[in-house]
This record gives sequence, structure tokens and C-alpha cells, in this order.
Amino acid sequence: MEEWTEITDFGAPALDIYARLTENQLVNRADPAHGLFIAESPLVIGRALDAGCQAESFLMEKKHALGKGRELLARCPGVPVFVAEGPVLCQLTGFHLTRGMLCAMRRPQLPTAEEACQGARRIAVLENVMNPTNIGAIFRSAAALGMDAVLLTEAGSDPLYRRALRVSMGNVFLVPWAYLPQGDWPGFLRGLGFKTAALALREDSMDIADPRLAQEGRLALVLGTEGDGLAPGTIAQCDYTVRIPMANGVDSLNVAAASAVAFYQVAKAPCKRAAVTG
Repeated sequence: MEEWTEITDFGAPALDIYARLTENQLVNRADPAHGLFIAESPLVIGRALDAGCQAESFLMEKKHALGKGRELLARCPGVPVFVAEGPVLCQLTGFHLTRGMLCAMRRPQLPTAEEACQGARRIAVLENVMNPTNIGAIFRSAAALGMDAVLLTEAGSDPLYRRALRVSMGNVFLVPWAYLPQGDWPGFLRGLGFKTAALALREDSMDIADPRLAQEGRLALVLGTEGDGLAPGTIAQCDYTVRIPMANGVDSLNVAAASAVAFYQVAKAPCKRAAVTG
């Protein structure tokens, strides 16, 4: 029979990861190269394991240890497993667990931005997007709608935050992503052969369906932070400024909703099927 540790002492140091450390503290636990993140739900945990992430421990409802969590536990022999009844876990963590299961995991080593873009034709660039829910929704759309990579500025939210992972349904692990170099990142993308298209509400913005965008061999869609959108300096450095046409006097969409519309439009271009190297 499998060995579990039933939770009887909320003060046990092994439970700090789930009960007392903030997500920023998890990132920097020991050192950033060995930071942790929390995956929630069997789907997200399974996709993280598929991507090569290593489990440090599990926390789950007792009924799941021999149920829907059994296959995941079998993939991680020797990893500590903490179990309790559902109400006890809610008291411990301070929130209701989605599908009754958490897993503390080692953060994967990220590629460089150049590595993430190797072979990519259509990428998303997120400038200072702060809301983890939006980050998760953007990654889910990027995976579903054919974007090849996602690049982020370091000031934005972490795609491995628990809420971002949950909203993305683990699709964070299905799309290559990396952080942009600081400084002139539009110039960096230009050096990789990308044309950049800033989503912004301006008089000179072109329609997202403009055929000139579809004809670009490598295109980076640039989306800005909630509320303020892209910095004026960023827009000025991009090759195109584009907008999504709207009706009924609505002038803008949430960044996650806008990303889905834009990803669908630019990723469906016929040239997307051609191979690219470099």
C-alpha cells in the first residue's frame, strides 16, 4: 500500500510551501535557479510532469490518493504525499482546491528568448501584463490558436503563478516562453527577423485583418498592460500599429480577449504552414 502522511499538525515545516510561503517566496526559495511553483489540479500537474518538471511533494484530499491522483503519484515514486479531508485542506491553504490536489514542483529552466523563437513564425509579446488570470488566458489562447512562442517583459506577472497555471489549464507548458532581454527588445526582435505589430487604439492603426500582416514571414504581436496598454515608446518602435474593429461604441477589449482575436487572425495565414529555421 502507498505511504502517505496524514496532516495532523498545521505547523509542520513541510507544509510551509502550501500554507505560509507567498508565490514570490517560492520563486526565490534557496535561490531562483531552484525555485518552486504550485500546480493545482490533475490536468495541470500532468502537463507539468509531461514537460519534465520535477515534483517535490503532493498535497491532496485523502480520497484522491487512491482515486484520480493515483496515476500521478505512480509517476513520482518516493515523492512525499500529504493527505487530509477536504475541509481540512481548505483550512490549511485558505482556499478551495480545484479538484482537491496540489503539487509543489521545481521551476523548469527557461530557454533564452532567442531559443524560444527558433523556428517560430508567429509569437506573442506581453509588455508588463500584470494580472495572473489574464496571463493564463493568454497562454491558453496562444496554445489553442497556433502561436509559436510567448515572450514577456520581466515586470509582468509570472506564468507559473498558481492562478495563471490554473486558468491556462496547464497550457503554459505547451507553448515555448521566455523573458525578453532588458532594453531595446523591439530591436532584439528585429534582429531575429521579426516584424512587430503593436495592438493599440490610435488613429493610424490598421485593421488586424490587413493582408500585409498575413504576408509577413515572421510576426510578433505586442500586447500591453491592463488599463494603460502599451508604452508610447514601444508603439513608436513597432513596425505596425493594429486594432481590432469593434461595434456598438465599444472601444477596447480586455487584453486576454483581444489576444484571442488577434492570435486567431494572424496565425491562420497560409504562410504559417511553411517551415522556418533560425
